[in-house]
Amino acid sequence: MTSVKEQEAIRKLMVFLQEWDSAHKVARSHILNNFIKSNDGKTEPELELEFAQGASLFLARLTAWLRMTYMYSTCLNKLLKSIGIFLSAASGRRYLIEFLEIGGVLILLEILGLNHLKEEDKRECVKLLQLVANAGRKYKELICESYGVRSLANFLATSNSAEAQEDVQVLLDSLGRGNPKYQNQVYKGLVAVLPCTSPRAQQLALQTLVVMQDVVGEAPTILVEPLLGALCSVHLEVQYEAIQLLKALMARQVRPALLKGLVALLTPPTEKAFTFCDETAKDPTTLCPREPMLVYIQQAAAAKAIGVLAKESSEVAEELIQLKAVHGLMVAVGNLDHAASQRHASISLEYFVRIFPFVEECVKAALGHTLFQRFLDSPETWYTKMDPVQAEELASNIVDIPRDMARMQSAEG
Repeated sequence: MTSVKEQEAIRKLMVFLQEWDSAHKVARSHILNNFIKSNDGKTEPELELEFAQGASLFLARLTAWLRMTYMYSTCLNKLLKSIGIFLSAASGRRYLIEFLEIGGVLILLEILGLNHLKEEDKRECVKLLQLVANAGRKYKELICESYGVRSLANFLATSNSAEAQEDVQVLLDSLGRGNPKYQNQVYKGLVAVLPCTSPRAQQLALQTLVVMQDVVGEAPTILVEPLLGALCSVHLEVQYEAIQLLKALMARQVRPALLKGLVALLTPPTEKAFTFCDETAKDPTTLCPREPMLVYIQQAAAAKAIGVLAKESSEVAEELIQLKAVHGLMVAVGNLDHAASQRHASISLEYFVRIFPFVEECVKAALGHTLFQRFLDSPETWYTKMDPVQAEELASNIVDIPRDMARMQSAEG
């Protein structure tokens, strides 16, 4: 038999629910404001006490309204925050299950794909999905089974909010851990982000891929092209993260393809050496003034990456030599149109010259005694005094180190 106090609490709950049921948008917005203000951070027992053991009745109303109105952004932010109070409540696993039973995950993922909705609303969705993922492996699997990785990767690539992008990164990182059934799907989803136009998304995706690499093990070959493509970013933070991932992949089976691709970037095809714009289409004689060209940025980044990777491993350095990296670096040093290419290629070339005697002989023969001495004296600046004739000689060099010569020299050393 219920006490008078309990009966009063139940009566208050019924009045509250009737008020909600009969309220229109403005009144419901006010109810949500009060609910968020007075219940944020409460545990499941505290919420049940507040609602006379009937908190689930209010949650059911919130989720039903969400399902009916999410397309129209009706109090969406407050509605999502209110649901979040239930999902984040300590000991509130049953609230989570109730939310999932009405298709909560699918609704949240659909919201992410609606272009007309606000970024802040989508960010609240990501926070709710994180709460779901935090509940354990089967909940992470549920998100992935609902095509969640694709939705999240797309939102990461297209979002204009740095905060929302960071929240998505945290969630994707979470989905990639303790989720063996879908970790490769998460990895490939992040790879799909790399060609996007958002430098922040590229940076976050690369960071997460580096962290995931040990978990995933072997990387898929589809990674090679977008990873090398990230090197043409004008944003140094993206280039840096791309090189970090390259380092992490040197112990994997994609290494030969990555090294071959890096060396190829040192000698971009001449037809790609110009960047055209709309004016060019109207008048073919008008070159677009945008500088530097993306292929040159990529060339410079590849030259830098080659030096970094060679210094990390003598075995990698030998492979690079066999792939004609020395020839490519000399071509890049001769690129008078892009000083960064010259600088990074010169610094990397100096490392190969210093470590491998046979490379030193070949480069010295190609440059001539005087130019070679200038190169050794100041690899970071010597190219600034290079004349067009010398640059052309470098750009058209035919240095070709016989296969396995580097390995023999290294073994003798």
